[in-house]
Amino acid sequence: MAQATAAQDPAMAVTTDNHKGLVLALSSSLFIGASFIIKKKGLKRAGASGVRAGVGGYSYLYEPLWWAGMITMIFGEVANFAAYAFAPAILVTPLGALSIIVSAALAHVILKEKLHVLGMLGCALCVVGSTTIVLHAPGERDIESVKQVWDLASEPAFLLYATSVVAVVLILIFLYVPQYGHTQILVYIGICSFMGSLSVMSAKALGIALKLTFEGINQLMYPQTWVFAMVLATCVITQMNYLNRALDTFNTAVVSPIYYVMFTSLTIVASVIMFKDWDRQTPAQVVTELCGFVTILAGTYLLHVTKDHCEPVPALPSFKGAIYNGFPSVKRPDDEEMSEQIPLRRQDSHSYRSP
Repeated sequence: MAQATAAQDPAMAVTTDNHKGLVLALSSSLFIGASFIIKKKGLKRAGASGVRAGVGGYSYLYEPLWWAGMITMIFGEVANFAAYAFAPAILVTPLGALSIIVSAALAHVILKEKLHVLGMLGCALCVVGSTTIVLHAPGERDIESVKQVWDLASEPAFLLYATSVVAVVLILIFLYVPQYGHTQILVYIGICSFMGSLSVMSAKALGIALKLTFEGINQLMYPQTWVFAMVLATCVITQMNYLNRALDTFNTAVVSPIYYVMFTSLTIVASVIMFKDWDRQTPAQVVTELCGFVTILAGTYLLHVTKDHCEPVPALPSFKGAIYNGFPSVKRPDDEEMSEQIPLRRQDSHSYRSP
């Protein structure tokens, strides 16, 4: 009996840790979803009196509303950071879809971006997909030292992934941002998402190190802990910079779902490579998780194509690139006096059009 109880203890510990990670991830989604709207309001207010972030300006740093959104996002990211210390990334990251629901609801009320019936269905799909993933997520890997995480990060497969990510990000920053940053949303979002996948792996490593330290097993004496901290800081700063540009240049209804899909997909890939999450699961569990993720993707797509969608008009003016990557044009409520439809981008950004 004693042996049976001992054998059950690890499973109980895993379940408890997953529950802690789940609660933290849900709290994170609430804060981050609200922060998108607050920061957006701050960026718009700052852009009205200074150089907009979309063209490299930093006037938003003097805007209190933007800082309120930033602080809200920090609370969310701290909760998210803590969640990775208790639960695998394949559980925590997809739950970010709930922040899109929060963002969509608040945008409907505050930014007056309409949320239609299909958008509500999209919210429901996100909830169903998230629940599916939660119920079938793997338990957290048993790690006793940050050195174990370092060994996982030093394996050839993950080193190849990390090197590829850095190379792609540098190419996007130096070759594509100057020419296409203001017209192609995937440039800014791509940088955020690629760097985000590395930041999540670093955050998980640092979170595990701090968790073990608080439990009495000091990990701060290992240089690997500080290397992970520096990588995390670099990735987060880069994400913040280009996410601000994306929010200032493109519609919130477009930025949130695309960022979620790319960021989550790349993070799951990174986690599967580094922590080998699926090695501890049956094929049926893996397929179920993928189905849950696809359900979330369907929900985010519905949220995008129906949110803030303009009413039919007799004739639409011709505009080169009126649809990017299958996404329809949207009209922002604060630009109703303008007659033309501009997809993805804020409608007051005339100077960003391609010649």
